Amino acid sequence: MENRVVIARIAEKTITIDECSDAVEDATSGAVVTFAGVVRDHDEGRGVTALSYTAHPTAAEAIRASALRIAAAHPETRVAIVHRTGDLVVGDLALACAVAAAHRGDAFAACAELVDDVKKTVPIWKEQAFDDGTTEWVASLG
Repeated sequence: MENRVVIARIAEKTITIDECSDAVEDATSGAVVTFAGVVRDHDEGRGVTALSYTAHPTAAEAIRASALRIAAAHPETRVAIVHRTGDLVVGDLALACAVAAAHRGDAFAACAELVDDVKKTVPIWKEQAFDDGTTEWVASLG
């Protein structure tokens, strides 16, 4: 199972979907499903101008554990996931992941579960900056 989690990391610099999709592709893959978590310009009716992500020191271990759980639940998949930290602006990529499988149903299911699991279990928090000059901290857990 360890060799099916090809990337699981926290990154301080720009990330790409290509890094993840290229890492999971192989000759057995009939499907590669990707997810791009992009900083949007609004949240609950308020304008967002920027985000800053902060990770707990255990976040790297937690994201790997999450990827391993998904690989165990979906044994015919290969998994890659990267979560950004630091300062991001609207349009930046905050989360990139890819799951490869022989069939699309397995790849779609595993990718969706991976994103949900990371949001529930990896200790990363974001501070949102709003267009009215205020900020708000949001935990990704729960």
